[in-house]
Amino acid sequence: MRRLRELGLEDVQMDDEGNVFGVRRGKGQGPKIFVSAHLDTVFPEGTDTTVREDKDILYAPGIGDDTRGLAELLAVVRAFNEADIPNSGDIIFGGTVGEEGAGDLRGVKAFFNEHDDIDAFISMDGPGFDHITYLATGSFRYTITYNGPGGHSFGDFGTPSATHALGRAIADIADLQTAKDPKTTFSVGEVTGGTSVNAIAQEASMTVDLRSNDAEALSELESRFLEIVRKAADDENKRWEDDRLVVEIERFGNRAPASQSPDAPIVQIAAAAVEAIGGKPKLGDPSSTDSNYPMSLGIPSVTIGLGGEFGGAHTLEEWHHPKDGHLAIQKSFMTILGLSGMENVSGNLLKK
Repeated sequence: MRRLRELGLEDVQMDDEGNVFGVRRGKGQGPKIFVSAHLDTVFPEGTDTTVREDKDILYAPGIGDDTRGLAELLAVVRAFNEADIPNSGDIIFGGTVGEEGAGDLRGVKAFFNEHDDIDAFISMDGPGFDHITYLATGSFRYTITYNGPGGHSFGDFGTPSATHALGRAIADIADLQTAKDPKTTFSVGEVTGGTSVNAIAQEASMTVDLRSNDAEALSELESRFLEIVRKAADDENKRWEDDRLVVEIERFGNRAPASQSPDAPIVQIAAAAVEAIGGKPKLGDPSSTDSNYPMSLGIPSVTIGLGGEFGGAHTLEEWHHPKDGHLAIQKSFMTILGLSGMENVSGNLLKK
């Protein structure tokens, strides 16, 4: 908030979800654009994020994902100020929360649920100033928990086990067959359960990630997955002629898949900006980014890559080298200006 205010943006605020943003007012009637980078990292609260510099390389958890994106966003605002560019449409600049992990894009979802007048969205995230993500991979994320009576491994033998039910489910999930096109995937992530080697487990759980580039394929995979999860509980009960083991199903992640044409104006504008600084645009494969949600609403959206070199993403050894990083800032500046238009100089290339 302080930085956005110092750069002269208007109506700088933090919403109830934690997003921070402000407005650069347009001089005409161009489209309204939201430009953001995400404020959160994958690391738990309390992680030391002190930046260490060694031979021009910056080391810190989150330095690339997405601290660099936030820095470039602020640089673009400064560029507008220094050049005194009369953008036609309003441009909202800000930082979103909840992009990573279990955040489920809660920041960008909250923003667009509160603002129904946005004509285009740009997310500044990911390595490669020439990279453009214009397709969205969807994902469903679940926590599955089996609960049973538990007991002593010898004295209460014959009691249904939560870990046994979990094992049945994992084995069947591992045997699922999914399409290569549209790419559809699954993964059992965290697994927990049991209290002792000589105890029948009362509780066992897993987190599961389901993904696809196609909504129908993702929905079909979800149905098959849920059938397996429920059947595992039934089979464990039947094994011991019991009915006390139950399964709890919680979906904590829902990122909608979406697509748009590579010929869409927003994609072509971003590509032209890359070419203007001597790069070759790379239209990336579908991915899961903040652009998922607005794209699923039919709002033109792209996630554009950052400048410099990157490594160690999502690790404590994450690093960033800002070499030639200015190229990405120039590209982002021109992409935003192409969408918004410059009053009395060039029309906006995106309809309001």
